[in-house]
Amino acid sequence: MRTVSLPPVRPDAVIVTESSSRDGLQSLGAIVPTEAKIHLIRQLISAGIRSFDAVSFVNPKAVPNMADGAEVIAGLADVRDGVELGGLVPNRRGLDAALEAGVDTLGVLTAASDTFNLRNINATVEEAMERIRAILDDTPDDVDVRAYISTITHCPYEGPTDPDRVAALAERLLEWDVGWVYLGETLGKGTPADVEVVLEKVLAVAPPDRIGVHFHDTYGQGVANTHLSLQTGIRRLDSSAGGLGGCPFAPGAAGNVATEDVLWLLDGLGMEHGIEATAVARASQAFATEQGIRVNSKANDALMSGAAGS
Repeated sequence: MRTVSLPPVRPDAVIVTESSSRDGLQSLGAIVPTEAKIHLIRQLISAGIRSFDAVSFVNPKAVPNMADGAEVIAGLADVRDGVELGGLVPNRRGLDAALEAGVDTLGVLTAASDTFNLRNINATVEEAMERIRAILDDTPDDVDVRAYISTITHCPYEGPTDPDRVAALAERLLEWDVGWVYLGETLGKGTPADVEVVLEKVLAVAPPDRIGVHFHDTYGQGVANTHLSLQTGIRRLDSSAGGLGGCPFAPGAAGNVATEDVLWLLDGLGMEHGIEATAVARASQAFATEQGIRVNSKANDALMSGAAGS
């Protein structure tokens, strides 16, 4: 693999946004009780996490596990000081619901693939961009917005993604003054060689402090792709406690890279993040056990084994 052509500017500290209660649960067949979601977020707050991609305001018929977004936000009212709770909004109806619920940040989304976008949000890429523009026009100035671009390296329906299209979308979104653009490797298929090409294109038109990354870990590349991104100065990372998750419109895709795995990497690099990895492992393992689902994190396995033997 070629080395990144941009100069290494690894940040001293990073912002880890926890997505287990949103992206981690959206594709589950069984409905997770609202109180279980609230308890998971509370435990992760206790572990030191301060940024959450917490809920989604989508059509509950399409994604039943996201029907209780407002109730989840309301159930965290007493622990919101210094904590950022975000909600994903695909359209104006979702925007109204998110603002009424009182989220701190909004997530808007498109993919770099028309076919994936049509399956995911029933819109072409251009139609999704028009929706995003309308949402931005109606978003209050005191509410930050993250824009997500999915399928940055591969689409499950169209194959490899054109990195120039990803860069063009990112540039356009930043021109519209979103706070940050998050690059989503939705299938978990991309290797650092694939991600490197995309980052070189995107960082040619956008500063690294306006870019975040959102890696799935289907092929075990999430930590490697995260490490590569850090070398370019990107400091905003999405992850999911226990590696929970997947996308209902990306068949076979695993969850986001596990928060525990990312924290182990960050600790080894000496990068500040303010989160206790063992506490995250305990919270995700307890939640997974209660819900009858599997944790997908090597660091979780090791940390829990060590905790049991200590």
